[in-house]
Amino acid sequence: MSYIRFRKHYLHIPYLVLAALEIAALYVIFTFLASLLSVAGVGYPSVETDILSASVFALVLSCGTLAMGGYLAMVHENVSALFFRTLVAYCFVGGIGLKLLYLVLPSANPGSTNLFWAVILASLVVILLRLIFLRIVDSEQLVRRVVIFGTGDFAANLLDEYKHNMRALGVRIIGCIGENPGAAVGADNLLPTPHDFYKFCRQNRVSEIVIAQQERRRNEGGWLAVPDLMECKLRGIAITNGVDFYERELKKAKLDMVHPSWIVFSEGFQASKTRDFAKRSLDLLISISLLVVMMPFIILTACAVFIETGRPILYSQTRVGMFGKEFRIYKFRSMRQDAEKDGKARWASSNDNRVTRVGAFIRNTRLDELPQIYNVIKGEMSIVGPRPERPEFVSELKEKIPFYDTRHYVKPGLMGWAQLKYPYGASVEDAKGKLEYDLYYSKNHSLLMDFLIMIQTVEVILLGKGVR
Repeated sequence: MSYIRFRKHYLHIPYLVLAALEIAALYVIFTFLASLLSVAGVGYPSVETDILSASVFALVLSCGTLAMGGYLAMVHENVSALFFRTLVAYCFVGGIGLKLLYLVLPSANPGSTNLFWAVILASLVVILLRLIFLRIVDSEQLVRRVVIFGTGDFAANLLDEYKHNMRALGVRIIGCIGENPGAAVGADNLLPTPHDFYKFCRQNRVSEIVIAQQERRRNEGGWLAVPDLMECKLRGIAITNGVDFYERELKKAKLDMVHPSWIVFSEGFQASKTRDFAKRSLDLLISISLLVVMMPFIILTACAVFIETGRPILYSQTRVGMFGKEFRIYKFRSMRQDAEKDGKARWASSNDNRVTRVGAFIRNTRLDELPQIYNVIKGEMSIVGPRPERPEFVSELKEKIPFYDTRHYVKPGLMGWAQLKYPYGASVEDAKGKLEYDLYYSKNHSLLMDFLIMIQTVEVILLGKGVR
């Protein structure tokens, strides 16, 4: 398999290998350049093959790549887009991170000029490394080839979404197999039913078979696949349930296929007092630190809102938190004072004319969310978790969407998995799409996953994703 599962979160081995190669390359680049400049008499003695300096440089720039979604995006992007994303990750995100760290570790600072050339050289080398790695690992000779056993709606949806949204590095779905006259899968993705399933897998180098749930039973007169699947399983070919494949590859739970037994007998959805204590401690540490760092921006935002539209500066709403308990959430006001003058709750819409000019800016930069640091300190919210929703919408969504209430067994957060993976939700259908990611988070949440979400939220803020 091309995955490992650490702390309940699936980690794709090719990406881990690439990250390790990049860290090693960045370390070598920094060390080489520092030594070269030192020999030339323009370097600083503190950076001469210094392990700490090179390690800081390599790790921070790698975090910049992760923050800008550089690993997942490179499967879909062309060379120019990859170059631009890498420059933003290294020169902007990584550069700011390094400057902040150098305030704490001044001995690791190579100087602005030397740092500039190190970042430029690193960008060029890493882009070349990624192109070579992509060509090798994603080649037809090395990819993990997958067959879907099923041709119904679930199989068609899985195939379409995987192909267009999140095709992973080193994985290829070659098609669907199943005897179904009313197949929902397109003819170009249908494979002929083999007489010998294991022989077919060997000939086509199939390493995994995904079972769509609709195809678990044989229709009358149809093909009974269970013995064939057992033979494949016993002879080393992985057999994966469609829901599990969906979860592993797309990092969400397919709501149409989720049933109560999946929740009851799952490895996830486990409460832990130790984890709750660690998460609460981390929430307090990060929120207080964030409050101190962001205080100038909080003051400037408050002044901008007041100058444009006057009072009130803050806007509060009732939201539904953990275990369905309601609380007041605080935001900088980004809409006109009469945005809901009739008292009726409304979904925000694209290009909403209720949003002010200052409001549009603070929404894009997420500055309007800063007052919620108070909710985190108070314990009503966490730094990471599903976004809390208004009671009026929750009542509606619980009636229309199955398992919607499961998201209330995790403390709501400032940032979340659904906010990273799904655009802004402004309808029941959007709420359903977001719930699939919230379910994945509720099932698999860990401090590692929280850390990854916090880093990747940088891209959401910088590019203004998911804002209305």
